[in-house]
Amino acid sequence: MKSEKPNQEDYDNWHKDPKNWHFFNSFYYNPKDKRLLPPKKIQWMGYTINFANPYSVMLLLPFVIIVILVLLK
Repeated sequence: MKSEKPNQEDYDNWHKDPKNWHFFNSFYYNPKDKRLLPPKKIQWMGYTINFANPYSVMLLLPFVIIVILVLLK
């Protein structure tokens, strides 16, 4: 197992791997990738959340709660 920090080639390979993209290539899930916000499948469109990282899910949670509260009013 690799203990060193991933290099750009690792990030590129993870990004290209279809096993890391789920539900019509919309959701990124890669436990090896520690980034909170990796680039989207189509990189010029911005960033997405790495759902394998618990911190990124905690980052998303307040936004989901706010949207729910706004919709309930």
